[in-house]
Amino acid sequence: MRLSIVQYGDPVLRAKGKRIEQIDDALRELAANMIETMHAANGVGLAAQQVGEAIQLTVLDVSQVEDRPTILKLNGQDVNPAGVMPLVLINPEIELGREVETGTEGCLSFPEMTGDIERAKSVHVRAQNLEGDRIEIETTGFLARAIQHEVDHLNGVLFIDRMSSGAKASLSSKLRRLQKETQQGIKHRQKAVAETTL
Repeated sequence: MRLSIVQYGDPVLRAKGKRIEQIDDALRELAANMIETMHAANGVGLAAQQVGEAIQLTVLDVSQVEDRPTILKLNGQDVNPAGVMPLVLINPEIELGREVETGTEGCLSFPEMTGDIERAKSVHVRAQNLEGDRIEIETTGFLARAIQHEVDHLNGVLFIDRMSSGAKASLSSKLRRLQKETQQGIKHRQKAVAETTL
């Protein structure tokens, strides 16, 4: 089932996700719905906050991105990234490599906005999968960037927070408009809910 993607201005995007203690059918269904939603929106990653759930869950799929390669080790083994996508990461813990690079990023919660963001070239991630198994990922390239973007979401950090002040200033009118539209939508939904419960 496709879910609504939360837009900038909704406070859930600033919420640090709660650690997931139990992997159950409801969580598996949420992950499946998030993957469907991400694919339908032509995204490469989606964090639970982006569908209104402040928990430590993200899904990723970089298999369609051919112009920005990825090198991946899963549990110490070299693997073809396309063969393990989509990835579901629960309670991810991330260590950043020392080398950095700048690349263009967008975000499904910020339609039609992009910016140049400096990120670590490589990451080391420990997480759980939907079976509850511990997994370890070492990756460089586009997947490393996507994981950093999504783990930021899980901690209430948005890609605009990582932009240079000049880049953010150039988007300021678009950001204000999106924030206002989102907040008006929230008020409208709250009013509709209040009227149905009277």
